[in-house]
Amino acid sequence: MSALRSVGRARSARLLARAAPVAVGLVLVVGTTASAAVSLTRVSVDPYTDAQAQHRTEVEPDTFAFGSTIVSAFQVGRVFGGGSSNIGWATSRDGGATWSHGYLPGITGNGGGPFGQASDATVAYDAKHKVWLISSLGLGASSVDVLVSRSTKGGVAWGKPVTVATGSNDKNWTVCDNTPSSPHYGNCYTEYDVTSAGDSVMMRTSADGGLTWGPARAPSGGAIGLGGQPVVQPSGTVVVPYESFAGSLAVRSFSSTNGGTSWGGTVLVNNITHHGAAGSLRESPLPSAAVDGAGTVYVTWADCRFRTGCSSNDIVLSKSTGPGSWSAPARIPIDPVSSTVDHFAPGVAVAPGTSGASARIGLTYYYYPNASCNSSTCKLDAGFVSSANGGSTWSAPAQIAGPMSLSWLPSTSEGIMFGDYIATAIVAGGNAYPVIPVSRANAGSAFHQAMYVPAGGLAVTGGTRAASAAHSHPGTQPAPRLPVTAR
Repeated sequence: MSALRSVGRARSARLLARAAPVAVGLVLVVGTTASAAVSLTRVSVDPYTDAQAQHRTEVEPDTFAFGSTIVSAFQVGRVFGGGSSNIGWATSRDGGATWSHGYLPGITGNGGGPFGQASDATVAYDAKHKVWLISSLGLGASSVDVLVSRSTKGGVAWGKPVTVATGSNDKNWTVCDNTPSSPHYGNCYTEYDVTSAGDSVMMRTSADGGLTWGPARAPSGGAIGLGGQPVVQPSGTVVVPYESFAGSLAVRSFSSTNGGTSWGGTVLVNNITHHGAAGSLRESPLPSAAVDGAGTVYVTWADCRFRTGCSSNDIVLSKSTGPGSWSAPARIPIDPVSSTVDHFAPGVAVAPGTSGASARIGLTYYYYPNASCNSSTCKLDAGFVSSANGGSTWSAPAQIAGPMSLSWLPSTSEGIMFGDYIATAIVAGGNAYPVIPVSRANAGSAFHQAMYVPAGGLAVTGGTRAASAAHSHPGTQPAPRLPVTAR
């Protein structure tokens, strides 16, 4: 990766380093990778020095856009055994042109809070109550609590967190119903799993902008898994795809039609056939979900069913217009099935106001150019493709970051980490803005892993590469069950 150069203005170093719940000004640093043609803007950096963490690291972002505002949240200062020094945020209020950033108050000691570490940040917006939400985990000595931090200031100033659920919890995700005609307009929903109960999946609902949350409710018949990503259809129906551990590894889903008062039983989206990433990289087939303006739900995950001998993963896509029926997975044509490329960690988004055969889809992902590598030779890249017709055909891939050596990434108890998930946000009528972790060579014991966004965003143009009809290639192998925790 080439050297990064500063092109922006910054406030004082004192403000930059302070973990404050307010905007800390712009730190615009643009770089270009050795191979990629996309310019990147750095939107956050790890300022902490606590001894528990591997510093100058930022991992696992989620990003969401509403109107011209884009908010991203992520772990800052990754800790080997789980979580991070704090949760950071980066916000643009002008459609991605400029960014401010900071760190959440009241979670870890770095922000004046009670928890040792923080993890699993996700972002939502409640249009009815005009509040941005960052959901996270607070890791304590004897519990892992689900939290929600609120911003009524456009995502640039954040209050201390509200507790959603206490106990031993993991992989939370929050979404809000933003359709004014929906009977449940203004409801927000948080999914998480209870690790002390065998990864039982639970849902909670808020009707007041995240200030209070209702009781934990399980899908009818229960659900075992993690990584659920709830989405809300314009009708108000909430659909929750998740990674299921019940029996064979699979993507399953469940739904609610009554504002979260009750949840239906789970249905199969499809089984997962997965190639584990080489080089001890922390990676799994967690699903990424989005919904279009007409209510079609799109779910993507990494799957090797199209590759001889399960030699590497493609990103596959399944769609649903009703929570009980899903299409067979189609292969997104990023590379030929004969290639050596291994694709994983998809983050999918649908442009607001688009749907059906005109749905504009953006997909960001990470990949190895050569799946048959090891911890010394693997090179990690990030890529992007788009569709302008609901996923029937796709653009050629664009490399947006990399190559990165695995030695430039922090270690965890479950492998070398850039994140268990990423996300893509699309501004209404505009470009896609994936905020992603990008690393360059270490400086001694310090890492250089920070959050970046493509400068000006990425055009969602689509292309002529046809998605492949789903099938299972002879010689594929089932994916192994993941550990019960993914913090």
